[in-house]
Amino acid sequence: MPIKKDISSILKKFDIEALNPMQEEAYTSIQKGTDVILLSPTGTGKTLAFVLPLIETLNPDSSEIQLLIVVPSRELAQQIEQVIRKMGSGFKVNAVYGGRAGMQDKIDLKHTPAILIGTPGRIADRFRRDSYSLAHIKTLVLDEFDKSLEIGFQEEMEEIVDTLPKIKQRILTSATTDAELPSFVGLQDPVTINYLEEGSSQLVIKTILSPEKDKLHTLVKTLAFIGHQPGIIFCNVKDALHRISDFLDDNDVDHVCFHGGMEQIDRERSLIKFRNGTNQILLATDLAARGLDIPEITFIIHYHLPYREKEFTHRNGRTARMNRDGIAYILHWKNEPLPDFIQDISPEKLEVDELEKSTLSPPVKWTTLYITGGRRDKISKGDVAGLFYKIGELKKEQLGTIELKQNCTYVGVHATVAKNLIEKTNNSRLKKKKVRVSLID
Repeated sequence: MPIKKDISSILKKFDIEALNPMQEEAYTSIQKGTDVILLSPTGTGKTLAFVLPLIETLNPDSSEIQLLIVVPSRELAQQIEQVIRKMGSGFKVNAVYGGRAGMQDKIDLKHTPAILIGTPGRIADRFRRDSYSLAHIKTLVLDEFDKSLEIGFQEEMEEIVDTLPKIKQRILTSATTDAELPSFVGLQDPVTINYLEEGSSQLVIKTILSPEKDKLHTLVKTLAFIGHQPGIIFCNVKDALHRISDFLDDNDVDHVCFHGGMEQIDRERSLIKFRNGTNQILLATDLAARGLDIPEITFIIHYHLPYREKEFTHRNGRTARMNRDGIAYILHWKNEPLPDFIQDISPEKLEVDELEKSTLSPPVKWTTLYITGGRRDKISKGDVAGLFYKIGELKKEQLGTIELKQNCTYVGVHATVAKNLIEKTNNSRLKKKKVRVSLID
């Protein structure tokens, strides 16, 4: 049966003891049925803030879509879908987004979900093509609404809003203050919950002066100084990203890339490998600045400074999250002027010659396995863990993150045992399906 009031049991699944102040205030306001504008930094738990109270409003006896969540990116759609599934609410949830075949949507939506998540273009397309009853959708969430508008989805968002005749509650979220509220949404006396000033108190910003205009050598020295810790390197364009990636490869710096020019499967695998510790460095464009499910990271590096302060804020929001510390490093050629929004901060300055190599011990090396079975095959995380423990003879500390997808599963394991584990478990049965187990690049 759907969970109604037992929030504590849900929070335990996320290793959270209690809601933070933003989530508590959002929960109370959303529960009242009012329109809500939720402003809070990336990583503060906005998804749980609006999903928890909205789950309680859904009718378990209805077989139609009741809650629609519109997001700017496929990664955010996947993230929210995973969060809701992890809650174990009992309500069917599906995500639709560009970059995958429409036939895949038809298979997933054969049985209508209570909660539909998706990007504006794909949701508008599904509403045109399919014969869903939209009269049961009472709540509309526009998550990171300003990002959807910024990347050109206004027409599709307007089309979606126009097709929803019975909306009673609208919830808009953002991680920025300068977002203009779209009039077409039809907000009615919205309550604004603003925690944007709460999110950066733990952040330390430092500039590292590079003696050379080409900052590649300075980047490698900076990473050696930081040591074995998870972080993101931001650059402005993918061509520069490829050049940086090649240099990191030449210097044996393990990393994965993430940018809009990559195929969806490659972007997904980069994030999976970053989340499970196979790679601790994510080299990315601003596509990774918000709206992604990534682990707690200790630092970010601005290899290039963004063109606007807003992007600078979103990048920095990837660290120092949820009351934790974090450092943002700005790689800066000594003869290059800094923009005003950096000078106003007065960051600590470091010369590259001041950097000493880290003395941290090398971490345990992880790698990622791919299993040819997933959620659609009724496979659970417990099934995968059981197979690896019993057949693979894996120790508990050697098993990391398990990520279930519709048609496959990704598993983080200690690199030292991966080859032996594959030999023991490949062509085994999970539930009723015979699965292949392999290593992903």
